[in-house]
Amino acid sequence: MSNRSSGFSSPSRPDSFLYRFGPAGLALIGAWFGFANPLAHFPPAVLLLPAALILATSRARGYGHAFRTGLLTALPGYAASLYWLAIPVHDFGGLPWALALPCPVLVGAVLAAYAGLFCMAMYVVRTRLHTPLAVLLGGLLWASLELARNHLLTGFPWITLASALAPWPATMGLAAWIGGFGLSGVVAAMGHVLASGRLRTGLAFLPLLALCLLPAYLRTPAEPAGTASVSMIQGNIDQSLKWDESLQASILSTYVKLTREAVERSAPDLVVWPETAMPIYFQDPSDFSTAVRAAVKQAGVPLLAGSPAYSVPTEPGAPQFVLHNRAYLLNRGGEVVSWYDKEHLVPFGEYVPLGEWLPFITKLVPGQFEFRPGINSAPLSSGAMAMGLLICYEAIFPELAQARVESGANVLVNISNDAWFGRSSAPLQHLHMAVLRAVEQNRAIIRATNTGVSVVIGPDGSLKGASELFATLVVHDPAVPLLTETTFYHEHMLLIHTTFPILGLVLLTLAWLKWGRKRH
Repeated sequence: MSNRSSGFSSPSRPDSFLYRFGPAGLALIGAWFGFANPLAHFPPAVLLLPAALILATSRARGYGHAFRTGLLTALPGYAASLYWLAIPVHDFGGLPWALALPCPVLVGAVLAAYAGLFCMAMYVVRTRLHTPLAVLLGGLLWASLELARNHLLTGFPWITLASALAPWPATMGLAAWIGGFGLSGVVAAMGHVLASGRLRTGLAFLPLLALCLLPAYLRTPAEPAGTASVSMIQGNIDQSLKWDESLQASILSTYVKLTREAVERSAPDLVVWPETAMPIYFQDPSDFSTAVRAAVKQAGVPLLAGSPAYSVPTEPGAPQFVLHNRAYLLNRGGEVVSWYDKEHLVPFGEYVPLGEWLPFITKLVPGQFEFRPGINSAPLSSGAMAMGLLICYEAIFPELAQARVESGANVLVNISNDAWFGRSSAPLQHLHMAVLRAVEQNRAIIRATNTGVSVVIGPDGSLKGASELFATLVVHDPAVPLLTETTFYHEHMLLIHTTFPILGLVLLTLAWLKWGRKRH
């Protein structure tokens, strides 16, 4: 029996296999192949994820049912895409596989809950699901929910729809105008159109596609204020050995040797070591810290390098020490001129949320004390470079890149250590999130990692000299652009982010008043 109002054919058997598992299967295919994975990555496949949720909405029988259906539709795809979460939890968190394997499902369920909210909201326009108003509403709701995911529960804006497009930079230019969340909304609208099954509605796909493609083709590259020659050192240190005190000398020797090779071969303006490349407290005088300073002085090149650090809090009741995830900038003489402490820490990695109530949960990073976030996000300056630092996880948050550029950064630097995740999807998924930050802010990103992917990301999202995973090597770029021109998104980020939920709620309210209280 045909459902003319929705544009779909109602299944003859409500309990049929297609009815129960069809949308979930589409969402699984869309998420797995749309986002980076070890088998094959085909970015347009991600359109199937929002399309499957629209299909699920059209078959819902009430608001609660719409939420449950959306959650169950999206859960397999999200859990499969996040399978790698079980690796560090088991290998370094000490949990048996029986407890580690459910972790991707639990985190996937959190992401799927947002999909459930999407379906519940779209159920309001169930009788007009494939009108232009409904497509616009769907795009705004998706952008708003990704924005909410960026902030709620410490924030986890991983595998956003827009990040799936990173391997195709020509599709990402719109992020410079409406940001990654806005681009995700457009992608969701495209998936919505595909789900309609109607030729007339499907024609709307072409202008949406043009909206994604035209900004990159019409973009006139900004003239850089200058360029910098940069070498990134990928030390490829096994995570299980990284904090072995007997190997400290060997690890530092690896980085010093590669640095000398980089200087002899390319004479860079700056050498960058990854996050916590120095497995020592560099702030403490020791033979190791002295050797690093001497090596930098001998090489005659500034060094930006990650290291754990600590401070002694003075407030009443504070712990004896607190740790920091720090990036030091050393000048050509081996002297520390400035540093940056990571601002947005990784929950359960660098600290345990609600640790007083969850004493049985330990963090993954070794050490007796928990980390504390830094408070100074000013750029680190070396020559013509004003470097905005994003340590590891920070590259997935648009507001952090925004703050660095607002403070005067003409280039962004992302140092990371993705060795925790082995040969999984995580390093590429992480990279693809960083690509969005480059396009949003019109800044090149110097990305130095322990085991890959080390690369320079262009302001248009292109990759230059991407390294292989788990290789010991130097990535060099002789002309990293130093840019000062800002994007429309940068200038109006707060307005853009506010517009998504406000306009979405206005349209949702109007739709509910007009159609939501009507029964089929």
